[in-house]
Amino acid sequence: MSNLTRRKLFTAGLAATAGASGLAVAVRLADRYGLIPPDHRGLYGAGETLTYASQRLLTRHSLAREFPRSQISKAPFANGTPPKNEDYNRLRAGSFVDWRVDVGGMVAHPASFSLAELRSFPARSQITHLACEEGWSFIAEWTGVPLSHVLSAVGALPQARYVVYFSIQKGWWDSVDMADALHPQTLLTYGMNGGELPVGHGGPVRLRVPRQLGYKNVKYVTRLTVTDSMKGFGKGLGSAPPEGGYAWYAGM
Repeated sequence: MSNLTRRKLFTAGLAATAGASGLAVAVRLADRYGLIPPDHRGLYGAGETLTYASQRLLTRHSLAREFPRSQISKAPFANGTPPKNEDYNRLRAGSFVDWRVDVGGMVAHPASFSLAELRSFPARSQITHLACEEGWSFIAEWTGVPLSHVLSAVGALPQARYVVYFSIQKGWWDSVDMADALHPQTLLTYGMNGGELPVGHGGPVRLRVPRQLGYKNVKYVTRLTVTDSMKGFGKGLGSAPPEGGYAWYAGM
């Protein structure tokens, strides 16, 4: 059976079981195909599973809309405040020359990349929309290295399922599955609107995941961990936001 035919049957099965026999049956079907999100437990777990599984089947290779330069927002909103910890202030005072992004976990060659090294990799620019769950949004041009290139450079192992990314700002971390990690529009971003990535927007390095809501686009990234399980990371829900009531998968 072809992947397309299997996908159509599975999608139809999800829809039918969700309506006829309840979400529990749909969850069991999603589990058969390995499409269970880390936050699948709890009151809303079945709904999160149905959403994630359906999205992955229907939009796994879809692209976020890219806009013409004329639609870049004139005053993009910088939500939140820059880190106030000593390490960040020291690195900022040195123009981030000593900033590092460490990559480890299920990789053949763990590495630590400077900002200069990230900039030496093949770059991609995209003009995409960043939308926050709180209601604000803007369009900007983002420039960076595709996360897929970094994962290739360190030799991410084939059994890996997630990439977890951490901010220098305490308590800020999240993760994406390999479908989003390897997606061509997912960037380790270091530039915005033709210049360096401003501090207010996550400079010097921010993960940009344009197919998901703003909170997945963590600022001030210093570390990536490739893993096959979210157990051992926080409460095992895939990221910090679900611990506060948000969904792990925030696809648009």
